Amino acid sequence: MTPRLLTVMALLAVLLSGCAGMPGYAINEATLERHLRDAFQDFDRQQLNARSPISLSLNDADITLGPDGRDVAVIDLAGEAAATFLGVRLPVNIALKVEGAPVYDSEQKAIFIRRLKLLDSRVESPLLGNADLKPVTDNAMRLVAQLLETVPIYRLDETNLGQRILGMAGMDIRVAPGRLEFYKP
Repeated sequence: MTPRLLTVMALLAVLLSGCAGMPGYAINEATLERHLRDAFQDFDRQQLNARSPISLSLNDADITLGPDGRDVAVIDLAGEAAATFLGVRLPVNIALKVEGAPVYDSEQKAIFIRRLKLLDSRVESPLLGNADLKPVTDNAMRLVAQLLETVPIYRLDETNLGQRILGMAGMDIRVAPGRLEFYKP
């Protein structure tokens, strides 16, 4: 091996071993909320580009990490779901409160919300009056569940050296009140 390669390998070994002793990288609720809103916008754009008759826009996303000391994320979502049939757009306002487990996928270097459970829902539509909106709620929940289980709410930034090293170091996450913490298992 060349001296330069040995130096680079030694530096990398020091950096990686330092990850095991470091307090860890944490992601706060506000950062996750911002990433979640971006994920919803990207998902809706993909749906529209695929000519889907259903659109979903998010007006508000509030994430609470570690409520009551539990290893879960509670997500309050408010927005609009709209279906277009025969050229007529039928919008409904939706509000969902779901709970799920944040999971770090080390291959994708991303955090997903899995094992979702619906805690509360509300669907309102001035166009539909007192109609039974349970099918709309069920469809909206399926769409949100699909999104949260397949689209990450956070992805490590590979252009950031610290986050790139974190992704290579075999880290995992744990839920703490108000944040997700990376740690070496």
